[in-house]
Amino acid sequence: MEENTQIQNERRMLIVIIFTIFAMIGEIAFGYITKSMSLLAEGYHMSVHVLTLGLTYAAYIVARKFKDSTLFINGTYKIGVLAGYTSALFLGITALGIMYESAARFFNPEQIQFTQAIYASIFALVINYICIAVMEGKLHIHHHHHHDGNIKESKDYNYKAAYYHILSDVLISILTIIALVLGKYFNCIHLDALTGILGAVFILVWAVNLLKNTVKILIDMKQG
Repeated sequence: MEENTQIQNERRMLIVIIFTIFAMIGEIAFGYITKSMSLLAEGYHMSVHVLTLGLTYAAYIVARKFKDSTLFINGTYKIGVLAGYTSALFLGITALGIMYESAARFFNPEQIQFTQAIYASIFALVINYICIAVMEGKLHIHHHHHHDGNIKESKDYNYKAAYYHILSDVLISILTIIALVLGKYFNCIHLDALTGILGAVFILVWAVNLLKNTVKILIDMKQG
């Protein structure tokens, strides 16, 4: 990774972290106020993102700082891979936590303040969309760079893990809005918990795939 690109990665990640903290505070607060499980789960899910995105940001800084160091025989590439692996672990643990809490809320539903929760979810979706736009824009800054703009094909697993964290928030935000709207107008109270479980399943799949790819690199397993 070129030094200029790495610096750009750091700056973009910092922007995303700031937006994520802002959205996290709003979601958790409104989750408790409105008693929406899907909104509360999304907020706590995003709190894990703050930690993992911070890890991503730190990994870029460390990799750049030691890029010419003789301490690393094969360079600093695996620092990012290790950060991606750790982020994937957090992502998977978060998914399991959301499943548990959503299942508990399914059997013990609480009255939800749907209107306020819908507004809060839309707010979160807008914030998450801005973060995705920031991260996807990173891949098009230098057209001569090796990145082809396809995040799924990117070998920067540190960045890919961070991207999937934010993408999972977008998914849960959309599912949350759908569940809250249906709950408000059709009295489908249990749908709020069910969407939390569904979103967690998607997140878990992403986490498992990231873990597989990063583990192969960390243990020098043959690719393909």
